[in-house]
Amino acid sequence: MPDSIVIATRNAHKLEELDRILKAAGIDVELLSVDKFPGAPEVDETEDSFEGNALLKARALAQFTGLPAIADDSGLCVDALNGSPGILSARWSGATENVDATNLALVLEQTVDVPDDKRGAQFVCAAAYVLPDGTEHVVRGTVEGRLLRSPQGTNGFGYDPIFVPDGFSKTTAEMSPAEKDAISHRSKALAELVTQIQ
Repeated sequence: MPDSIVIATRNAHKLEELDRILKAAGIDVELLSVDKFPGAPEVDETEDSFEGNALLKARALAQFTGLPAIADDSGLCVDALNGSPGILSARWSGATENVDATNLALVLEQTVDVPDDKRGAQFVCAAAYVLPDGTEHVVRGTVEGRLLRSPQGTNGFGYDPIFVPDGFSKTTAEMSPAEKDAISHRSKALAELVTQIQ
């Protein structure tokens, strides 16, 4: 098992979540944010799939740092929006400030006329693990659910305040970190990667 893995994110929430999930799975390695590597490339997400974008980022970081790299690409896919915002979830509104709140408000606005029984959605995460020698693994995790009409809860980030997973009566923003980690798209994807890391 490697001593250190570099994580292709500057998002502190995501880094914290990845650290919790990997430690719970028995992966006790030092996780390094991309911020620890001045000059690390900013990778444009030019692929048309979560898997493609995750691999782009992990390949670039493994090559630049010489360390194993994990990258993920994730998002919310809304049935009534034909799977959008999907791979564009993080930049759906085009906002540069209050991005999470602005993206969430736009999805609510775009689904305001969608009836309750048609508000299905999925959180999707593709996670890639790339070694400096070019070895690659990529996996996908999905959690099905439905969208509320207004935000509830203050935990989590992104679209968590409007997403209720199937089998639950509260949003992922109303769940504790441990509750969310037990069912999240990111934890499902990372669980698939654990055996490769070990």
